[in-house]
Amino acid sequence: MESPISNKMSVSLLNKRRVFVQTENGCVLGMELERKDDAHTVKRRMQLTLNVPTAETSLTFGDILLNNDLSAIRTDSPLLLTKNLMHRSSSTPCLSPTANALQQKDQSNIVEIIGHSGDFTETKELVDEIVIALRSNIEPVPVNGGLGGAYYFKNLNGESVAIVKPTDEEPFAPNNPKGFVGKVLGQPGLKQSVKVGETGFREVAAYLLDHDHFARVPLTSLVKITHSIFNLNDCVIGNAIQNNKGVSKIASLQQFIPHDFDASDHGSSRFPVADVHRIGILDVRIFNTDRHAGNILVSKVSDGEFGRVELIPIDHGLCLPECLEDPYFEWIHWPQASIPFSETELEYIKSLDANFDAKMLRKELPMIREACIRVLILCTSFLKEAATFGLCLAEIGGMMSRQFRFSDQEPSELEVICLEAMKQVMGLSDSEEQIDEKDSKFAKSAMVNQTRALSYNQVGLGKKGRVKACANGVRSSAKESVGAPTSFVKVKDMNEDEWRLFLMKFKELVGPAMAARKISGINMRNNPRIGSSCQF
Repeated sequence: MESPISNKMSVSLLNKRRVFVQTENGCVLGMELERKDDAHTVKRRMQLTLNVPTAETSLTFGDILLNNDLSAIRTDSPLLLTKNLMHRSSSTPCLSPTANALQQKDQSNIVEIIGHSGDFTETKELVDEIVIALRSNIEPVPVNGGLGGAYYFKNLNGESVAIVKPTDEEPFAPNNPKGFVGKVLGQPGLKQSVKVGETGFREVAAYLLDHDHFARVPLTSLVKITHSIFNLNDCVIGNAIQNNKGVSKIASLQQFIPHDFDASDHGSSRFPVADVHRIGILDVRIFNTDRHAGNILVSKVSDGEFGRVELIPIDHGLCLPECLEDPYFEWIHWPQASIPFSETELEYIKSLDANFDAKMLRKELPMIREACIRVLILCTSFLKEAATFGLCLAEIGGMMSRQFRFSDQEPSELEVICLEAMKQVMGLSDSEEQIDEKDSKFAKSAMVNQTRALSYNQVGLGKKGRVKACANGVRSSAKESVGAPTSFVKVKDMNEDEWRLFLMKFKELVGPAMAARKISGINMRNNPRIGSSCQF
C-alpha cells in the first residue's frame, strides 16, 4: 500500500510547473510555480532574487499578455518580463540585475531542456555529453564568425558536439558580444518581422518541421544553460566577465555536424540535385528570409576530385516571419533548382499537412506567435499547389521573391495573389467609398497595403487573373536591405473568420496564377542579385 506522504508529494509535484523567466536584458531565472501563483508572484520573485525593478512591467508568453491567471502556462515554458513601452525612455534602465544579484542564480542544472512534450531522448543524450565534459573542465569556445554570440560546446574528447546561441546575444540584443546592440528583447530585430530574442525557437521549429529528416536539419532544442563564457555587457571589462560563476541564458542548442566546408567555399556544380531540392522545399515551407551559402554545410561522402557530397542546412533563426517580406534563397539560381522535382519529392510535398504542422508547433513551441504559424500554413499551401502545377523549385522561389526597381520594392507574385485575396475577403472594390465602410484593422491594412503596392496591371493579377512577371531588378539579402522595410501582407491583422475566408480565396486564386506562370515560361534566373546575407 502506498504511503499517504508519498501520495501528497506526488500531488504536490503535479501541481507545480517549472518556468523560465527572462528579462528584456537577457537575465534568466528558473522557478517553480504553484497552481495558485499568478503574474504578480512571478514578478515579486524576480525582484527579490535578481533585484530587478518590476513596477510598470508586463509578463508575456508569445502573443499572450499574462495578467493574473497563469493556468495556460505549461511546465518548461519561457516567459518574458519587459518594461511597458509608455514607461521606457532613454533614461529608464532596462530590467538588468546587479552584479551581486547575478551571483544568486537559481539552483538548477547546468543545462535544462525547455519545452519537451514529445520524445527528446537524443537531445538528452547530447545534453548529458556536454554536462559531463563541463564537469571535467572541458570548456566551450566562442565562434568567431557571424553577427551574434555563438559557442562551441565539446565532449570528453574535446570534440565540438553542439553550437549554443544565447537569445540575448543575437544581433541588436542587449548582450551581443560583437557591438551590434541597441534593442531589448521583444523589439523588431535584424528583420522587422522577427523580434529580438525569438530566433532560438525558430531554429527549433525548422528542426521539428523537417519530417523524416528530409532536409537533414541537425538536432536542435531550446535550453536554459549556465556558463561563465557567455557575454554580459553590463558586467564586462574588456572581454572578461566579472561574474566568474556564470550567467544563465535561454539559448538554442544545435548538434554540431562535422563538415569539410560550406557552400560559399565551393561552386554549386557538384551539389546533388536531391539535396538542393530538399533544402529548397524546407525553405519555401518556412519562408526562410536568410538562406545564404554560408549556412549550407558541405560534407564529403566519397573522396576524389569528383567525389559525392552531402548538404546540411543550418541557421534557421530568420524563418517563419510574422508577415510576408522578401525571402533570400541562395539556391534560386543554381542549375539544380531548375530541374523538375522527382517522384519521391512530389510524394513528400503531397504528404505535407499544414494543419498538422500548426498543431505540432503550438504543442511543442507554445511561445510561437500565431502569425508565424499562419505564414507556415500559407507557404505550405503555396508549395503544394505549385508542385501540382509542375513548377520547379526556381520558379517557386521566383514567385516568392520581390524585385527592386531602383529603391522601390515591388510585391512578389505570391504577395500579389495574397493582396487580391485580401481584397476579395473584405469586399473591396476600386471605389474608396466602399473601402471606407470597412472599419476592421484588417480592412484598413488591406487598403493601405494595396495602395502601396504597384497596380495589378503592372506586376500582378490583371482583370483576367493572369500573373505577370516583375520587371528586371535587383534584390538584397538580410544583411544589406534596400530601402525601408515593406510589409504588403500582414496575416496577423486578420481575425479567425477573415483568416479562414482568406485561405479559401487564396486557393481559388493561386491555381490560375500558377497556370499563367507555367504558360508564360518566364525564366526568373536571369535577374541579378546583390548583397551577402547575415550569418549568426
